Amino acid sequence: MRATWTDSRLDDLNGRVAQVGVDVRDVRTEMREEFAEVRTEMREEFAEVQTEMRDGFAEVRGEIADLKRILIQLGGGLIGTPLVCMSGLIATQL
Repeated sequence: MRATWTDSRLDDLNGRVAQVGVDVRDVRTEMREEFAEVRTEMREEFAEVQTEMRDGFAEVRGEIADLKRILIQLGGGLIGTPLVCMSGLIATQL
């Protein structure tokens, strides 16, 4: 290594340091842009997932409502049939 620093060596070093500063700024800019793209993609995909979940839950709620209606009809039939039979028996026995 040289023991003396000449003006030209200092100028060369200054140029290299300045280039490193430019390179760091370029990397920061690129990272910001990439992170912004990733955030945008994530927002879009999360919105799609939310829509799918909302639609899926709405479908499940509809199926549960149908099942409840069927169970009520079935329960009413199971309760009503013996009552009608018993009232018919009572009416015929009188």
